[in-house]
Order: sequence, then C-alpha cells, then structure tokens
Amino acid sequence: MLRFSVHYGLHFGLPLIIAIICFRKHWLKMYLIMLAAFVIDLDHLLANPVFDSNRCSINFHPLHSYFAITVYAFMLIPKTTRVFAVGLVAHILSDGADCLLI
Repeated sequence: MLRFSVHYGLHFGLPLIIAIICFRKHWLKMYLIMLAAFVIDLDHLLANPVFDSNRCSINFHPLHSYFAITVYAFMLIPKTTRVFAVGLVAHILSDGADCLLI
C-alpha cells in the first residue's frame, strides 16, 4: 500500500505542486499539460505481461529508457517544450521512486 501511495501520489502530486508554485496564474493548464506526460506509459503495452507489479519500468520500457530520459532532459531547454518535459521528468522520478521501493 505504501508503494502504491508513493507512486501515484508522486505521479499526480508532484506535477500539481510544480504547477502551483511555478505557474500560479495558469496552474490548471500547466498541470494538465504535465499530466499529458502519462502518454509515455503507452510503452507498457509492448511488454509481456503488460503489468507486472515487481518490474521496474526505468530502462525496461522504451520510453522509460536512459536514452529517452536524456531526450526529456534536453526538452527542458526550449521554452516551447519545457512544461511537457517537466511532466516527463516528474513521471520518470515517480517511476524511479517506485523502483526504489521494489
């Protein structure tokens, strides 16, 4: 239960905190953009089984690979991709915390 709470708490809570602190005026729009980063979980559909509670997704799924994480880090630089990239990085941090709890 702790792992579930930490994982999903970070998935939804971390982008919310970032949106409220950094984008106070447009926090809801920025929060929704960051939540759109959940699209990287589509790569879980390529795994067999699709869901394994004891599997660390970092460097297992293609969009959670170290190469992809490097791309997400570079996406933080241009202003046009920054908010979405923050969502991607927050997502990876959430998954990383989950891996530590396995």
